[in-house]
Amino acid sequence: MSVLQQAAEARVAAIDLAAATRTEKDAALVLMATRLVERADEIVAANATDIDDARTSGLSEAMIDRLTLTTDRVAAMADGLRQLAALPDPVGDVVRGSTLANGLELRQIRVPFGVVGIIYEGRPNVTADAAGICLKSGNAALLRGSGSAMSSNTAIVAVLREAVADAGLPADAIQLLDATSRDSVKELMRARGLVDVLIPRGGASLIKTVVEESTVPVIETGVGNCHVYVDEAADLEKALAVVLNSKTQRLSTCNTAESLLVHAALAETFLPLVVEELINAGVTVHGDPRVTGLDGVVPATDEDWDTEYLSADIAVAVVDTLDDALDHIRRHGTGHTEAIVSENVTATRRFTAGVDAAAVMINASTRFTDGGEFGFGAEIGISTQKLHARGPMGLPELTSTKYVVTGNGHTR
Repeated sequence: MSVLQQAAEARVAAIDLAAATRTEKDAALVLMATRLVERADEIVAANATDIDDARTSGLSEAMIDRLTLTTDRVAAMADGLRQLAALPDPVGDVVRGSTLANGLELRQIRVPFGVVGIIYEGRPNVTADAAGICLKSGNAALLRGSGSAMSSNTAIVAVLREAVADAGLPADAIQLLDATSRDSVKELMRARGLVDVLIPRGGASLIKTVVEESTVPVIETGVGNCHVYVDEAADLEKALAVVLNSKTQRLSTCNTAESLLVHAALAETFLPLVVEELINAGVTVHGDPRVTGLDGVVPATDEDWDTEYLSADIAVAVVDTLDDALDHIRRHGTGHTEAIVSENVTATRRFTAGVDAAAVMINASTRFTDGGEFGFGAEIGISTQKLHARGPMGLPELTSTKYVVTGNGHTR
């Protein structure tokens, strides 16, 4: 079946799903979770095929780990769906309302997008997460995972579709696109009129391709060249903790710090300390000329300042002023998360006002930019754009709005 046919079927399903009650959607989510656990062995067996193929093709062990499913990981996927069922339903929420001077009652309410296409790489657990978040927010989902996870995703989607149908909702609200060819991505990006919004989740090259080539509206997510700026008024104990956590707590996420900027006033005190601790933690430090004099530091190239490493690497520079730090971030940041460590309120306010990012951390790790950490309970991705949604995208961010105007025979 072609992508356009699947998208047309998803649009029909989206009409029914938009009218579904919270009780109906939550029941479907709980049944989806139950069936995943019941058929975990089947899913893990399908995943073993993907793992064998990945090893044959020479995929790295780190990527194989992201690809691997176990019964525990399947159970975690099911838990995520149950947690979604417990969250408030955003559909129908009144964003604002009033009675106009002429007596008309005006309400702006949340409604589903309709059909959401999601292109993602690697981890098959995203399949259940994305399907669940879309269903809860009233959207039909067109899922295009990676070819390396095709067997796993096929098994997962088969289970989810069966559960959705048994719960009385349209099975076509969840569909998996063919991942054996790039043609499905191209068709999805051209399905304007059938697909309402496209969300790419993955590396910079994937996101860049979708943003530049799609005729379907895109919500750009994920690329994070995040900075930590340690101001001259920083508490050095706090600064060390924030830097180490931002960089080393988990290397392969978009909210991991990739660059460190240290005020020149701290070049002789804090800089040697933080560089030593980073190196001791296994991080390769790429430094500017004022940092390379320290033991173990390698010279930074022009490319290092723009690199989202997603590895045990960090670029480190000394800046003379807060304004220099802001200028560096403007030139090299990706609008994801930027952090300042400082006890000076004026400095933190200037940094917050001057930096252009979806999230700004003050004396806190960049790793907190996350839907779960923000208390949203679920997240489809972290938007780095400015239209519609910015930052962690929870259930409300997967909706649009409509105005409902109620009169009593009013005419203009």
